[in-house]
Amino acid sequence: MDKIKALEILQKADASAELYEDSWMPEEAAFAAWFEDADVLATWDEGPLAKALTGGKELSDGIRVYPMNHQNRLVVNERLDFTRPVSLAAHGRTFGLGDRLGPAGYAHLQVVKEHDVKPILAQQSMRELTLTNRTWDDVLDAAVWSVVKAGWKGGFGADGDHLKKKEDIEHALSCGYSMITLDCSENLKTPPESPAELESAYNTIDAAKRAQWEKEYIGNPLAQKLGADLDKAALMRAAVAFGDAIPFITDVYENIITKAGRRIDFEVSVDETPFETEPSTHFFVANELKKANVVADSMAPRFVGEFQKGIDYIGDVKQFHKSFKVHCAIAKEFGYRISVHSGSDKFSIYPSVAELTGGKFHVKTAGTNWLEAVRVIAEKEPELYRKMHRCALESLEDAKKLYVVHCDLSKIKALDEVADKDLIDYLNQDDSRQLLHITYGFMLEKGLREPIYAALRKHRKTFDQNLIRHIGKHISLLGC
Repeated sequence: MDKIKALEILQKADASAELYEDSWMPEEAAFAAWFEDADVLATWDEGPLAKALTGGKELSDGIRVYPMNHQNRLVVNERLDFTRPVSLAAHGRTFGLGDRLGPAGYAHLQVVKEHDVKPILAQQSMRELTLTNRTWDDVLDAAVWSVVKAGWKGGFGADGDHLKKKEDIEHALSCGYSMITLDCSENLKTPPESPAELESAYNTIDAAKRAQWEKEYIGNPLAQKLGADLDKAALMRAAVAFGDAIPFITDVYENIITKAGRRIDFEVSVDETPFETEPSTHFFVANELKKANVVADSMAPRFVGEFQKGIDYIGDVKQFHKSFKVHCAIAKEFGYRISVHSGSDKFSIYPSVAELTGGKFHVKTAGTNWLEAVRVIAEKEPELYRKMHRCALESLEDAKKLYVVHCDLSKIKALDEVADKDLIDYLNQDDSRQLLHITYGFMLEKGLREPIYAALRKHRKTFDQNLIRHIGKHISLLGC
């Protein structure tokens, strides 16, 4: 069988059919194809792969097409090593590509083919799973099938993102995820600003432990060398904030991560807090984890400034550069990579990330892929976009309970005043971007799921082109 013959047979069944060129696997007598209603995996003989797949439909000349569903994904995982998520920490540069809907992976892989960076294709938090009504398997299914369609054999990761509970971590690992981002926010305490209240909170900690810490950390020469010097006040802030988190991180690492039976990339996330992770606090956490024999592959501090959803960095870029340099020095000293969360569209700080990490980092994006989907709809399906925009306005207050944004509705032009051809401008203004960014789950819940998916399938090439351009800009600015 050759590609021309295969395409002819497919187009007899569906005139719009196309081959995913790079998916061609003669050794498996299989390839991926686009049909108008759904992508399919096709085979042309009765080899081991074809015999294991289910739900096939016979076309002609021995070609059968199979649905890209969960059951067949497991068959593909068993047969094709490159379709299973793996540990990527050793590579150094990884990029999280959270895909809230599922159809973005193919375009993501077209981008990373051109760059020295490894993709985390499946990346979802419990919040995102709930809002999109998807499961761990749904997310991984979409990632694996994108690997097949793109013919990507360079390795990819799957991240159980911002997980707070042991049962959620264990569930993600049981589904085959290769990375866990442990969110410590529920085990952290905001240090009191009042010196008296801070000291009072600190004094609730066991006296022997306090004495040990004061001897170890105050004036610590390594901390001083790294630019993360701790005086008594800095130690108290670190100890109050992370006193309960260190045992939690250690417990998860010892009892889940190291017992997974395979290499799991382990990220410690301390960025979901109302307070900045001071360099002195970062040093305290890193050293305490080292003493507990916890080996983190990456850590996500809460950096100076604001990393709000879907827009560029808010803050003094020079100040960020100065502070970030110290965080990078600490990470290098303790042997892990810095992770930048809410990295979508943070173009102004990417040069600092590229320079100061020495090319070893993890960056997470997610919602920006959704916004590129909305961009396609604004351009191609104006009536559907208007429904989405109205739903976003109705749902904003509920969405703001889940996401921190500075969205100012007074700066967003009224929908009725905007012509169809200008709807796309909403995707270029910060306040409207945030409006659309955080209300995705409500749109999907309130009857717009099927129209959104149908629109993206109808305009898939435009969607792919948008993602290749937009994500490509991110990765290029990171020096990959």
